[in-house]
Amino acid sequence: MAQTIEIPKKDNDIQNTLPKVSPTEGGLEKAATVSGSVAVLEAFLAEGVDIIFGYPGGAIMPIYDALYDYQEKLKHILVRHEQGGIHAAQGYARTSGKTGVVFATSGPGATNLVTGLADAMIDSTPLVCITGQVFAHLLGTDAFQETDVINITTPVTKWNYQVTDATEIPSVLAKAFYIAGSGRPGPVLIDITKNAQLQKFEFEGYKKCDHIRSYRPRPIVREEYVQQAAKLINEAEKPFIIFGQGVILGKAEKELKKFIEKSGIPAAWTILGLSALPTDHPQNVGMLGMHGNYGPNVLTNDCDVLIAVGMRFDDRVTGRLDKYAKQAKIIHLDIDPSEIDKNVKATVPVWGDCKETLPLLTELIEHKVYPRWLQNFKDHQVKEEEACIYDELNPTADQMTMGEVINILNQLTGGNAVIVTDVGQHQMVTCRYAKFNQSKSNVTSGGLGTMGFALPAAIGAKFGAPDRTVVAIIGDGGIQMTIQELGTIMQSEVNIKILIMNNQFLGMVRQWQQLFHDKRYSFVDIASPDYVMVAKGYGIAGQSISDRNDLKSALSAMLDHDSAYLLEVMVGKENNVFPMVPQGCSVAEIRLK
Repeated sequence: MAQTIEIPKKDNDIQNTLPKVSPTEGGLEKAATVSGSVAVLEAFLAEGVDIIFGYPGGAIMPIYDALYDYQEKLKHILVRHEQGGIHAAQGYARTSGKTGVVFATSGPGATNLVTGLADAMIDSTPLVCITGQVFAHLLGTDAFQETDVINITTPVTKWNYQVTDATEIPSVLAKAFYIAGSGRPGPVLIDITKNAQLQKFEFEGYKKCDHIRSYRPRPIVREEYVQQAAKLINEAEKPFIIFGQGVILGKAEKELKKFIEKSGIPAAWTILGLSALPTDHPQNVGMLGMHGNYGPNVLTNDCDVLIAVGMRFDDRVTGRLDKYAKQAKIIHLDIDPSEIDKNVKATVPVWGDCKETLPLLTELIEHKVYPRWLQNFKDHQVKEEEACIYDELNPTADQMTMGEVINILNQLTGGNAVIVTDVGQHQMVTCRYAKFNQSKSNVTSGGLGTMGFALPAAIGAKFGAPDRTVVAIIGDGGIQMTIQELGTIMQSEVNIKILIMNNQFLGMVRQWQQLFHDKRYSFVDIASPDYVMVAKGYGIAGQSISDRNDLKSALSAMLDHDSAYLLEVMVGKENNVFPMVPQGCSVAEIRLK
């Protein structure tokens, strides 16, 4: 998945491959003798960093000591666990479009970042993580809180590097920010030994990096492939567009909309592509994947040309690869060449940034409409409405459904909120039914599926989009994994809305056990604390409801509250999410019931 980056590790080589620094871009007015710790913070100022999520400890203490003097320039959010810190940085990156920054100490502090690094790696989220490390002379001695964080994190970072000499810090951090944010974004980890943090050196300024030998973040666009793609599209009778997060990461939402509207082609989205196109756009036909909409899944195996934009054909979208879109010619637009032909063979590969390639393609395609083809999607939508959607959004049973909760939330937010979801049934229901009018509004853990993601990610999302309403939608399983971050919300006064969908089960696992394991519910019945009382202990207002008649007023109270608020909604224990593509099946074998 990752782009191959050959980066020299020797001190003299890394210095030779980076541009010389100048005293014009950092916070210091002129060259000065500073510590490595100060150099780190000066690099942040030069890179436009405005917020750091972190947790101090012994091996990173010199950097925190230097941060004491930078509090007016760099805001630091003290989280309650390093995993919460990195998820918060992810949320910030996803709503702001900037690179998230995290601090952690050595040993357990660094290893607590691993889940977030893996999550950010597979979901292409730009992060720069700084970990403290023991003194260089203690490396390899099993010193207190020493862990080989470089080898541990190599598989889950776009690049990592250990600094043992303070003079490396400006150039290494310049490289770190460039790698994290360029091309296909991803997490970078820089491990800095304590002696390098304390070491004084002549700091001559900071210069951003804009080039690394052997690393090409944006592949050269080959116009012949764009022309071939346009020819296939112009000749197609039943073309279909599927788009992913690459559109959002490439800031190509307007370009996608122009392409879709000129082409007249129906378009569907992956979970991470959600919000790149308004959900009420007439050509938006819904969600792909295991719990996606009926039409987009079934008709994938009926289209004649499939245009994939900024998505990676993961297994939850494709189902069985040997039965996926075999009748179609595939056009794949992606910035990461390693994704082309990885899972699905492309007829025409269009390498490059979609912000650049989409306009080239739009210029060459004919203006068309496909009324019969689009009606086919609408007909499948009617079948889905009748089979499962209507009852989910308009239930008659006493117990509330997750779908009706989201439906009322849509009415109250008008599709303008940032919605952060955890992982499970509530995630699938929210992604299916939530409405979005603007990009960067859907924040969720896609590829890794990390329970515990939503609460800390919502904290970061609010800092990334301070003027927007941020709602964290979480299951009763996921909330208990990172519930300590209520302390971060309390101390930092973060105005987020926490909506717990409590079905008293690990719902998605229970659904699978019901459908595929003869209803043998093995260790999925999970007890919960009194969430309202827990929130109250952190100074956060809230309420719990179980009566449908209270739903709209409770959601209104949550949204209208002038600070953080927790609302628990008791929903049906054994409600299932449909449609569903059973594992090992074709997308055309999607089940409506």
